[in-house]
Amino acid sequence: MKMDSPASILGLIDIQPTFMPNGELPVAGGDTIVPAVNRLLARCGHAFATQDWHPPGHSSFATTHPGKQAYDTIQMPYGTGVLWPDHAIAGTPNAAIHPAIDQRRIEVIVRKGFRPELDSYSAFFENDRTTPTGLEGWLRQRDISHLFLCGLATDFCVAWSALDAVGAGFAVTIVQDACKGIGLPDGDGQTTLDTARRRLTEAGVAFVNSDDV
Repeated sequence: MKMDSPASILGLIDIQPTFMPNGELPVAGGDTIVPAVNRLLARCGHAFATQDWHPPGHSSFATTHPGKQAYDTIQMPYGTGVLWPDHAIAGTPNAAIHPAIDQRRIEVIVRKGFRPELDSYSAFFENDRTTPTGLEGWLRQRDISHLFLCGLATDFCVAWSALDAVGAGFAVTIVQDACKGIGLPDGDGQTTLDTARRRLTEAGVAFVNSDDV
């Protein structure tokens, strides 16, 4: 299905300065995806965006847990969680959608992670895997069946969003040159990017470049 089909939508996942060079949780090269994302926006029929939107002292921040460092893991009530540097503080300029993004095609913005006790990667669910964001219902009411995803980071919020979308019955395509990943060590010489790519491929997610859609 083409990206400009009435049943397709482009999803911009967490394209925020907080995840770019000089941000609080930088993804290497995160700012370089902006031109590709704007090209996609110019060609899509519909678009949505997500924002990480955390209160100060969020439970996913390493600073909230004395003695812990960024990228340590801890047990949350809903499972193992990664602790992050303080980032995407609600209402700050670095939590906004990147100012160079052309937002005229964006029809809805989903803010996630605003509950102090819950981290949130996916555009569809908080990390307890039961609290919905409402995006699925919004898409279904508009008869959307195919999601094209871009943004930050490939191995976390983009991957979790894609897997949840497939689980909900949507077709999913990741525009890989309009994404950047973190690539944390994930055991046996693998990184979180390796693991995410394997899981996404096994789930039936397609990968394309921006020139191909």
